[in-house]
Amino acid sequence: MASHATVEAINGLTVRWAATLPDDGTVLAAAGVWPLLGLLAGGAAGTARQELSDALCIPAEGTASAAHDMLSTLGAVRGLSMALGLWTHRALPIEPSWLNRLPAGVHGQLTGEPKGDQAHLDAWAAKHTDGQIDAMPVTVREETLLMLASSLSLRTDWIRPFTPGGLEAETGPWHGQDLAGLHRSTSLLNRVGVTDTAAGPLTELQVIGTHGIDVHLYLGTPEATASQVLVAAVKSLHNRRAMVRGDRLPYGTPGPGLSVERVPSIDGEPTLHVSTVPFTVQAHHDLLDAPDLFGLRTATDLSQGHFPGISAQPLAIQQAAQAMTATFGPYGFRSAAVTAFSGMAAGIPRHPYRAREVSVSFDRPFGFLALHRTSRLVLNAGWVTAPETFEESTWDL
Repeated sequence: MASHATVEAINGLTVRWAATLPDDGTVLAAAGVWPLLGLLAGGAAGTARQELSDALCIPAEGTASAAHDMLSTLGAVRGLSMALGLWTHRALPIEPSWLNRLPAGVHGQLTGEPKGDQAHLDAWAAKHTDGQIDAMPVTVREETLLMLASSLSLRTDWIRPFTPGGLEAETGPWHGQDLAGLHRSTSLLNRVGVTDTAAGPLTELQVIGTHGIDVHLYLGTPEATASQVLVAAVKSLHNRRAMVRGDRLPYGTPGPGLSVERVPSIDGEPTLHVSTVPFTVQAHHDLLDAPDLFGLRTATDLSQGHFPGISAQPLAIQQAAQAMTATFGPYGFRSAAVTAFSGMAAGIPRHPYRAREVSVSFDRPFGFLALHRTSRLVLNAGWVTAPETFEESTWDL
């Protein structure tokens, strides 16, 4: 398992990256970028090596080992598929000491024919993401000598599925839209909570998945931006004591999207009612738009080489990008089509008890994190602005 320091370093990159995001729908995976930066840092020298080390928040001499440890960790997580690929031009000599530290079978050749090489690399991307990403986020050019890539595919099924239906937003930018909704109820009030953050109160809902991978949804105040919510969300993962859980929330509206009441009950059991929306978010990130964030400022300087530990031939970074897609559905963090029936008990029962009832609704733009439950490593972070619409014709009743 990767060290606690490495997990904090990757989550720290997620925080810094999230802080640069606009309020558009997007998704990112620092866990897919960080190991590649570590491998590059292990073969870099001079200022480029130091900048990469600073971006990784790991001492320069430990970047390669930390990158290899993280690749091994990601590859061992159930529900997570991790692949690494390296392709080099036949004319580029590669240092054996750097190459031998990579996993077996990841090294291929570039033929120097861009169209054919691009097709081969695009096929690799599609194969290792089950077709979710059908092309590499960078382009093979005639002058390309080296390509280093990673794929990170995540799939988790909900322990307790949602019931599809409609959702009506009472206020906000989604008001008046026919929204597709996901609903469920549970007696586990601790799945929801509120944290006070620098961006104001933040409501968190934990959606528990299989293989130890969960997705957390985050709703801030109407004024909070995407970057503010996501930064606060990642930071809250390491300060769980500040979270006030559903069983201790005061009555009324103690957090964004929340209401807590005392209602008549048949059995006195508390209830948490959840309403949210299914979504698919896609994004393409050019990492060179923020070279300092990723430690790539000097590494892109074409006037000299920066990676003598990788090749005796001078090398500089030509392109760096990430393509991502994420889908949240009724059965899990994946694409799904579902037909459902809803029902209620017949008759008019007596209500001899009163019980706590917590309701939470994500009916305006919100953030999400997909994370490894035990290590708290953030695998995906994203912001939802365009929920799916409710179409009556899709229901087979």
